[in-house]
Amino acid sequence: MTRVTTGSSPESVQGSRPAAVMADPGASPRPVPSTVDPGAAPRPATAMTIAGSDPSGGAGIQADLKTFSALGVYGTACLSALTSQNTVGVREVMEVPAAFCISQIEAVIDDLPVDATKIGMLGGAETVRAVARTIAGRRREFGTLVLDPVMVATSGDALMGDGAARRMLEELVPLADVVTPNLPEAASLLGAEEAEDLPGMREAAVELLGLGPRAVLLKGGHLRRGDAVDVLAIAREGAEPLLTEWSVPRVETRNTHGTGCTLSSAIAAHAARSRGAGLPRGAGLPAGTAHPSGRSQPDGVAAEPAGLDDAALTAAVRSGKEFLTRALTEGAGWRLSRTPEAGHGPVDHLAQILR
Repeated sequence: MTRVTTGSSPESVQGSRPAAVMADPGASPRPVPSTVDPGAAPRPATAMTIAGSDPSGGAGIQADLKTFSALGVYGTACLSALTSQNTVGVREVMEVPAAFCISQIEAVIDDLPVDATKIGMLGGAETVRAVARTIAGRRREFGTLVLDPVMVATSGDALMGDGAARRMLEELVPLADVVTPNLPEAASLLGAEEAEDLPGMREAAVELLGLGPRAVLLKGGHLRRGDAVDVLAIAREGAEPLLTEWSVPRVETRNTHGTGCTLSSAIAAHAARSRGAGLPRGAGLPAGTAHPSGRSQPDGVAAEPAGLDDAALTAAVRSGKEFLTRALTEGAGWRLSRTPEAGHGPVDHLAQILR
């Protein structure tokens, strides 16, 4: 294992170790002048999560931010709900007022170029509608939009009422680049029976495209037999949908808490890396261009890069799945809870981080 250290030691720069200098405790720190041209400096790929909080750290924005960081993406987070939950179950849910949820979102996109957005648990119908209308009015500023239609927690506890689910179906799903339902969520969205085999999954994935999203990743983990198979369907104008299937050996473990959150945020992170990594700040809109926040667009502010083509979107989904598989595999043997057999533990979001 090679350990890389950045920077130079005093010896390598000056040839000898400088004498110790006593700091004046009463002196004000002097600012270090920047040597980087702000107009030419790159910015990191940036992703935003709009989701609920999980205090036990396995799901929600906690899982999303871990995933963003593990994949080298700068993460931002807007809270839509607070939960009291752990690996055993959900005890209580408190919705964040819709206006405050939108205030958080606008605070981020008014200031930071966002390459991809992951949406998870939103809470009530009012919040779903407010988020959908905000996205519709400023769609490009949210980048690649990945929607995880969270309705039920891994523990089986309901996280969304019927009214909110209907709003999501009608107003939010059509705005998404990728929707990532599991089999029960897909059945709920379609008002149909749950798919029981691969042909049924293919049919459901294509039918879900009729709800308006660009692509659907239908997760087959609930089939509970054989390998874990997922189906990606991408809509194509004037042509049959593009179908891609992945089959991987099933990871036998109870530690599946937050898998949906982790997968959708990993897809968003890889989409953000494809769209925004190393984008120069000078690639922004021309000076004076009106910004939806009401401010003019100054020189050197990065604009939203172009969207992903079908190949890049497929690659982001594939890479997101690979991340989840490794996180599941590395965390499969964890016994994090005091009562591991009573619930579902988390995956290892930091499996790819040197420890």
